[in-house]
Amino acid sequence: MSILASDGASRPQQAARAVLALLLVCLGIWTLHRYLPALIWAAILAIAVWPLFQRALRRWPPGKHNILLPSVFTLALALMFLVPMVLVAVQAGKEIHILYESIDKARTDGIPAPEWLGHLPVGSQQATGWWQDNLTNPDSAKALLQKARQSEFVTNSRELGGEIVHRVVLFGFTLLTLFFLFRDGDRVGEQLKQASERAFGPAGERVGRQMIASVHGTVDGLVLVGLGEGFIMGVGYVIAGVPHPTLFGLFTAIAAMVPLGAPLVFGIAAALLLVQGSMVSAIAIAAVGMVVTFVADHFVRPTLIGSATRLPFLWVLLGILGGVETWGLLGLFLGPAVMAALMLLWREWTGRQGTFDT
Repeated sequence: MSILASDGASRPQQAARAVLALLLVCLGIWTLHRYLPALIWAAILAIAVWPLFQRALRRWPPGKHNILLPSVFTLALALMFLVPMVLVAVQAGKEIHILYESIDKARTDGIPAPEWLGHLPVGSQQATGWWQDNLTNPDSAKALLQKARQSEFVTNSRELGGEIVHRVVLFGFTLLTLFFLFRDGDRVGEQLKQASERAFGPAGERVGRQMIASVHGTVDGLVLVGLGEGFIMGVGYVIAGVPHPTLFGLFTAIAAMVPLGAPLVFGIAAALLLVQGSMVSAIAIAAVGMVVTFVADHFVRPTLIGSATRLPFLWVLLGILGGVETWGLLGLFLGPAVMAALMLLWREWTGRQGTFDT
């Protein structure tokens, strides 16, 4: 028997049951609040690839206890995240090794001033003088490098290690939840449909469908377009001779998922080329990056996201930026979904006020 069913209960009893249910929900959310991001990420990933998963199910119908397709899709999504992370970790390890060698060399031999320092348009003499006073002389360089306090470095390293462990655990729970969503997605969807219809009537299902469509549009407009920008800029980095073009292409793809985020990465790449003396290549990378970003943000994304969410691009942009500021990376998907639901409610309220009473 449902705790919320009336079954002839008096109004005080019904109110007490509602309060008890609310308290239990709040207690459950508080208990799981550290793991809610994992559950939300799993739901977003499942929604994003659900059409592809359904096509695979029709192509290879499952048996009575078939877990092969859920396992394959979960593993494929895991590799999509793990492979780039491993590449970045390997490259970072190489860079850290080079950094330590540079520090040891600086302590014994000093760091000679680079040639480009004397060609700065402004403040070249002051910059060269500071470099010679603090870094060219081995004793001065050693004293400057020793200013970092070892105890703070150890403390920060421990905090970083704990955060990494927590992220790994969340990722594991995300994959576990994703597997069960693939396996039992149809049943979970039917239960959510029944719950929303019971709570809000037909309008609840419409809002849910609009939020799901928003996630699909956001994946197409942010993730796929961001990957496309990263690939195009990665080719440009290779041609222009940017150091570590693969990593820069990966970082560009990740940053491009947030509107106006890609210029930060290809701006750094252009600055590195400028420091190396490749002014023409630096200008070319900056120009190509601006063109690619302009086309993606003003033509491709509004078409993909706006057509799915039926939102003006201004509200899409506000939803993305506000969502990222509030929820981090989850906000990339939650922000537009919330804006799409609110816009649907507004349109139905202004067009037909009796929508939620049907």
